[in-house]
Amino acid sequence: MRNILIDCDPGHDDALAIMLALANSDQLKVLGITTVGGNQTLEKVSENVLKVLTVAGKKVPVAKGAAKPLINPLKVAPKAHGDSGMDGPVVDKVTLGYESKNGVEFLKDQILASEQRITVVALGPLTNIALLLKTFPEVKERIACIALMGGSFSSGNATAAAEFNFYIDPHAAYMVFHSGIPIIQAGTEVSQAAGILHSEIGRFLGKGRVSDFVYDLLQFYSRFSKGLNSDRSPVFDACPVMYLLHPEIFTSKDYYVDIELQGEFTAGMSITDKRVWYNMPEPNTTVLLDVDRDKFIQYLTEAIFILDKERKGNRDIKKAE
Repeated sequence: MRNILIDCDPGHDDALAIMLALANSDQLKVLGITTVGGNQTLEKVSENVLKVLTVAGKKVPVAKGAAKPLINPLKVAPKAHGDSGMDGPVVDKVTLGYESKNGVEFLKDQILASEQRITVVALGPLTNIALLLKTFPEVKERIACIALMGGSFSSGNATAAAEFNFYIDPHAAYMVFHSGIPIIQAGTEVSQAAGILHSEIGRFLGKGRVSDFVYDLLQFYSRFSKGLNSDRSPVFDACPVMYLLHPEIFTSKDYYVDIELQGEFTAGMSITDKRVWYNMPEPNTTVLLDVDRDKFIQYLTEAIFILDKERKGNRDIKKAE
């Protein structure tokens, strides 16, 4: 059983990642969720976390973190995620609230209070994590690893060189990759390989409250990739969570990864050192390169159906009482 903390900026794919973790409570214990400005503003992505938890019928502490990157202004992504950051589903009533602590303090307290070392799952810009490590360096020895979505092996998506999360806050990414903490990196390539086909979205319709929510998520989310003439929608943020659950379905290799900060065309680029000789630095990152897509989608689908069954079971118990 891993104790995990999720730092995120929902985001359709963040929502799927959170639900994947919640459905596998026998393997992952979600101690809390923190939010960071990224796909949308902090207020919007924080509200989206509460919506996901409400639909899933789960109570998990949620704390708001950094509203903007360390240095750069925040640039949101409405083209992919809509004005709310999670357009598509409608959640009429949110039943949960926020922790009073700032997200960075919340992360620190949870990490130091845990009897076992924590796995941090970082799904948005790495602002909160960088602030955590800078402000409270004593947490480093209590973190087993940071499993994150960000960067790329060979190309970007926000720019030709940089993936969105690292492009938004390259300075935070630089601090995390130079922290000495083991990193598991799911970048753009493995996320594309794990994409859900547009033809597969219909499997979620009419199966239950959670499945209907996922159907509505993917119906909106798929518009962006359809506009690019792609047959699938990359499930970016579910990749690091899935790796924690099923590493056997991934192809990975250890590399030294660094972050470009100043290039006119390359700021935010993650540089994977692929050299095979001459002054090679020691690897600092397990880079996910590929995945068995069919098994990935199978496990993701099963997780959503598990949450449907749990919701139905909870309702039946309440009725009986």
